[in-house]
Amino acid sequence: HKSRQLPYGCDFHVDSLFGHAVLGLDCVCVCVLPVLYLVVFHWLFVLVNCQLKTQEISMLWGRYQWRSLALATIIVAVACFQHTNASSPFIRPRPSAPTMRARSSLNRHQAQTPLPRYTDRSSYPTDFYNVVDFGAKGDNATDNTAAFQSALNTAGNTTMGGVVFAPAGLYRFKGNLVIPKAVVLQGSYHSVPSHAVVSGESVDDGTVLMPLAGRGNESATPFITVTEDAMLTGVVIFHVEQIPNQLPVPYPYAVFLNANNAAVTDVEILNAFNGIKAVQAHRHYIARIQGQPLNIGVFVDETYDIGRIEDVHFNPWYCNHVDFMYWQTTYGRSFVFGRSDWEYVFNTFSFAYAIGYHFIETSTGSMNGNFLGLGADYACNASVQVDASQPAGLLITNGEFTSFHDSSFAPKAVSDPAQVVVNPDNTGPVHFVTTSFWGPSNHVARLSGKGTTSFTSCSFVQWDLVHKNGSAAITATDGSLIVQGCDFQQPGAQIELGNNVDKVVILGNVMTGKKTIIDNGAKNVQEGFNAADDN
Repeated sequence: HKSRQLPYGCDFHVDSLFGHAVLGLDCVCVCVLPVLYLVVFHWLFVLVNCQLKTQEISMLWGRYQWRSLALATIIVAVACFQHTNASSPFIRPRPSAPTMRARSSLNRHQAQTPLPRYTDRSSYPTDFYNVVDFGAKGDNATDNTAAFQSALNTAGNTTMGGVVFAPAGLYRFKGNLVIPKAVVLQGSYHSVPSHAVVSGESVDDGTVLMPLAGRGNESATPFITVTEDAMLTGVVIFHVEQIPNQLPVPYPYAVFLNANNAAVTDVEILNAFNGIKAVQAHRHYIARIQGQPLNIGVFVDETYDIGRIEDVHFNPWYCNHVDFMYWQTTYGRSFVFGRSDWEYVFNTFSFAYAIGYHFIETSTGSMNGNFLGLGADYACNASVQVDASQPAGLLITNGEFTSFHDSSFAPKAVSDPAQVVVNPDNTGPVHFVTTSFWGPSNHVARLSGKGTTSFTSCSFVQWDLVHKNGSAAITATDGSLIVQGCDFQQPGAQIELGNNVDKVVILGNVMTGKKTIIDNGAKNVQEGFNAADDN
């Protein structure tokens, strides 16, 4: 990259050889062409008005040549000055400070780079507040509810909002926090941490927020409520009074997004009973979250404009004792989706829950959405369970799902594992594309909904390994089914159809061993171009 001196308030960007070439052409167009035009028109005017003969031109040129060159020099200088200050597409005036703050306030929830860290209080910008200046103490003893809320309210009372910074420390809270509009509560972490408490790691680094309120009551007020255009980022939420190696104690949600553009990023919800709730939070943004929420990881409902969830990883880092895990593997759900219109979910993973991704009907309806790169390992009852979906359906691509039960890990849990369960009340379509399913499970899919379920370019292996009674990989008792271009990687029944199944297309699949499609009276079955070892 090259740069040159420019007047204060401008940024100069030339990022490639192509940029230099375009800049050079731009200079020619702006500076040279106007000069050529003026000189040509000047001499045309002289020739036309004076009606000179050819032999007289040389005499006039000798008389006026210095005047023409002087005029050209002045024009070039003026054009270059104007071009340097404004005209080039590679020179962008820097916005004024108020404009920059306004733009930051509007887009703060979308930022991918860490917010600035200020160590010298004299260098704080006017919209930056440190909780220490409001009496907060990260000493693992002081109740910091009032100090944090005072800092948040001070930032919220300004016209443009601001950043409330909590430096590294162990902060206890006997109450709850509300992040006002256009305010960011920023901890010390630049990216989401994870603490392997299960392996003996201590939670004693970075900004750690330790809620105490609501113990025993999951319906109580959430620990942190994030309002419109506000954000929580760069912290660990650690329920210090949650005791491992025994049945977990309920707590309210750790984070509640309840307004437009509310966001939570780069946060570890280490051992929350319920993790993040987004309700009436249109265009919510949930990104780079880790931890071991015990009951519900992320819950979404009443979202009527596109919400986004990405890079979420739930794993038993806090405790994997069988008594502690009993609740999680019997009742726990990593993602629960109620009403949401056009939810986008990208690169998410969970381990050891009763249900990985649960789609439900609430009082406001069900959802449709686009899901890319989902993963659910050790989902005892179902990796994906669909109780309801909208007519636009669920589009699930590049998933990896296992569903099984290990009695040594959670011996009290009772399960009939399957990677996909579509229940009778569902009427919307559910589509899986380039997704892998493995077990050991009883079925890959149990389908009893009235909508259409499809599997395209998917891989199936390790079914019929629980009861070992000849169960098919895909069992459908209602609705319609499309299976095309899939790979059944073990011998055994591939598909079984009940007599209430409406329409079925089975096309172009690869089957290990004998092709076994059990048809118990489905209404309309179209099947062909399937390659098995017996044909």
